[in-house]
Amino acid sequence: MDAVINCAAYCDGLRETNVELDEVHETLKQANRFVWVGLHEPNTEMLRKIQSEFGLHDLSIEDAHRAHQRPKIETYGDTLFIVLRTIQMKDKRIDMGETHFFLGKNFIITVRHGSSVGYMDVRSRCESTPNFLRKGPGFALYAVMDAIVDRYFPVVDALETELEVLEEKIFHEKFRKETTAKIYKLKRQLLEVKRSVSPLIDICNRLMRFDLNLIDEETRPYFRDVYDHSIRINEMVDNTRELLAAAMDSNLSMISISQSEVSKRFAGWAAIIGIPTMVAGIYGMNFKTIPELEWRYGYPFVLAVTACLCILLFLRFKKSGWL
Repeated sequence: MDAVINCAAYCDGLRETNVELDEVHETLKQANRFVWVGLHEPNTEMLRKIQSEFGLHDLSIEDAHRAHQRPKIETYGDTLFIVLRTIQMKDKRIDMGETHFFLGKNFIITVRHGSSVGYMDVRSRCESTPNFLRKGPGFALYAVMDAIVDRYFPVVDALETELEVLEEKIFHEKFRKETTAKIYKLKRQLLEVKRSVSPLIDICNRLMRFDLNLIDEETRPYFRDVYDHSIRINEMVDNTRELLAAAMDSNLSMISISQSEVSKRFAGWAAIIGIPTMVAGIYGMNFKTIPELEWRYGYPFVLAVTACLCILLFLRFKKSGWL
């Protein structure tokens, strides 16, 4: 079936053989073996078959089929059901996906949904180190989770780089509407990453606790590494969000400053233009008794005084930075 990417049985850390889904229940009865099944967007029929072979709970199967779940960890009898968000950059935008895990005493099932890179390389690395894979399905769970979390780092780095570009535009270029739109878009992307990575911390905490018998005591310390990476990514996202908020405030401040500069220029030129307007208004009132009308040098004198006053105001405004 196309949904089955891989289905194999492991014994003492070594890949023993590929297993057909119809024969899984027989393999699970054998001691010192576990089965690792990889699925990609299985349909209802496939999930019902998986449920029948592994004895999975109805609610976990329903969640695995619907997808679009929040990251979480739930216990159903002797089985753990874990949901993680996967993330990658594609064409300068974030593509989100999901990976669901079913973890039992002698099996692990991974179900991929949406945009998500496969885990064949993770499986190959595990198979190349049988001394680690000997620890059972709990180590396989750690290996896949570690790969998922590590793929967050290049995404966060890309978002930080985009923020640096926006900061350069804010402080060294003229205001453009596109810059504000890009800030808002980046803010939404960071929020999506935050929603995906924050629950990882609680999930790792739960996997490190001693009340989960499905995780071997020797395997629990490995989840501390995933926990540390989750903390680091969460802090990087928080720092970037704070810087982005500051960038948004700075952008708005720069817009206000720009508008204030324009208003000052308008006010300065209005004051300069007001002088000849006032003089023209006075001499346009058509009174016969205006003394300067009979003076030979009245007209050039008024023009000269008007020009001098305008130049004086221009120099004063220029010196104060208004023009």
